[in-house]
Amino acid sequence: MSKVAKPASAALVLAAGFLVLFFGGGTRFAVSLMFKPIVDELGWSRSDLGLAIAVFMVVSAGAMFVAGRLADRMGPRFVLGGGLIVSAFGIGAMSVIAAPWQAVLFYGVVYALGNGAASLIPVGVMVTRAFPVRTGGANAVVMSGMSVGQLVVIAALAAVLTMVRWPNVFLWLGIAHLVLLPFVIAVIPKGGAAEARAAQPAQGIGVAEAARTRQFWLLIVVYAICGLDDFFVATHVVAFAQDRGAGALFAGNLLALMGLTGLAGVVAGGYLSDRAGPVWPTALAFAARIAVFGLIMVDQSEISVAVFALVFGLTFLVTAPLTVVFVQQSFGTRHLGALTGLITMVHQIFGGIGAYLGAAVFDATHRYDEAFMVMLAASTLALVLTLMLRRPKLSPAA
Repeated sequence: MSKVAKPASAALVLAAGFLVLFFGGGTRFAVSLMFKPIVDELGWSRSDLGLAIAVFMVVSAGAMFVAGRLADRMGPRFVLGGGLIVSAFGIGAMSVIAAPWQAVLFYGVVYALGNGAASLIPVGVMVTRAFPVRTGGANAVVMSGMSVGQLVVIAALAAVLTMVRWPNVFLWLGIAHLVLLPFVIAVIPKGGAAEARAAQPAQGIGVAEAARTRQFWLLIVVYAICGLDDFFVATHVVAFAQDRGAGALFAGNLLALMGLTGLAGVVAGGYLSDRAGPVWPTALAFAARIAVFGLIMVDQSEISVAVFALVFGLTFLVTAPLTVVFVQQSFGTRHLGALTGLITMVHQIFGGIGAYLGAAVFDATHRYDEAFMVMLAASTLALVLTLMLRRPKLSPAA
């Protein structure tokens, strides 16, 4: 059985995880902020860059699954450090792209590998084992780094883009990852494969056994739809707002403010999960999505676009810290990294489908209406399936 981390070391785990997700959360959405300037300047279609984002989602999904298995076996230090190095190279190289295949290579493959490794999966394993009690709240706090990063990094970049061109922004983001690396390596405790195996909890079932349960497949479908929604909106909301008449700075800050509402959502979701289980915050998130997808289908005024973005942002990261809670309560923690990695991999793959679907629909129709209809129907299905999830009995919070 895993030991509870001492308060000082647990605080360092939270700090390190928060910073990794802060930079990763802000950087991964930078391409959405610069989506329209890139395609306009380089003369690409939206599907050209949408393909790079779709490839990113698929590759990062596979990287997350591998990172989860490595975190189970070797501990998170090597996984997170290596991920930051690869991320720095991939996102920095975006500053020199001139053809769509280069965006696919540098963002879709290289940066995806790094971002998938330095991601919420090894961070979630690290935090869950440091905080076996109030797991949802601890993961919500550390994963709020993604929302704060989206808020701070995207808001800063939106302002910077009024003064410099987008290639400079990608270069600076690469450097920022390298600056973070020494701190992360210093504060995460050392631990090789032997130590990781010794600390591994005895309880829990593996992927093959979990895959024979109804709970597993319900979670797979729910997280697939969540990813479809998430990255359709995150990829296209800035371009959509600009299409509806919003200025570049307003649209960019809208994406940043989604990080602020996302922060409120992820913390509230973690708090509610610790008290009522993970099903209810997940169901509430999908109910809110149904409402705003319905709104945007009937009214696409600038005010409605803003309401849509901010309310959707409130739901954007709710399910991220709940993945480890669902897995912990349903399947145990022995294979926590592998199972959360697999579920998140599906989430990311369908996120790629959502990102590309939005671009393809726009290129074919010059609007997003049909894509909004798909997301509304999918969210309705996800709400029904969420309410069918088994609710494991919670142990009292200490």
